[in-house]
Amino acid sequence: MRIANPHLLLRRLHSLFGLLPVGAFLVFHLWENSQSRFGAAHYNGEVVAVLQRLNYLPVLEIVVIALPLLFHAGYGLVILSQMRAEPRRYRYLRNWLYVMQRVSGIGILLFLILHVGMTRIESIWRVTVREDLFGHMQHLLTQPWIFTVYVVGLLLSVLHLANGMATLGIVWGLTTSAYAQRLFGSVCALFGLLLVAIGIHGLLGFLS
Repeated sequence: MRIANPHLLLRRLHSLFGLLPVGAFLVFHLWENSQSRFGAAHYNGEVVAVLQRLNYLPVLEIVVIALPLLFHAGYGLVILSQMRAEPRRYRYLRNWLYVMQRVSGIGILLFLILHVGMTRIESIWRVTVREDLFGHMQHLLTQPWIFTVYVVGLLLSVLHLANGMATLGIVWGLTTSAYAQRLFGSVCALFGLLLVAIGIHGLLGFLS
């Protein structure tokens, strides 16, 4: 069977994978890191250790997180290469958000390389990181430039998710009217602000 509009199908898969499981994992990860406010013993023993004991954890990380993320990022780069938005000429909010979605995607990719490299990859050959991730994050975040990078990475990630949710409503035909798009966009923005608050709280928890 021939697909009538493969680009539309890929756009819908791209937006869907951005929400599930990639977006869902971001929400979980921010909540997970917000547990830092309870101290090192709780974070290492009740959060990190529980996850490390999961069966087939590397498989889950690859299948549930890495592969959907790679597809979302890869097709996002395809969309970026075809971008025709002109925010200086067409000063509409949706046009600016479209540009910010593409720009934030590049920033998130760079941030993820740094973040995964300093945490998940480094924990493979450093036992001390696996046993005391709280202390490792505390050491990293006490450096002003790394803390700044994490705050920027958090803001870009939340912007990308919240705006992506609003776009998903349009791509999937869930918000067809201008009123519905504005209303759902406001809901997504409020959700994004909540995630930013949780994320900042988590970062500061490592420093307390």
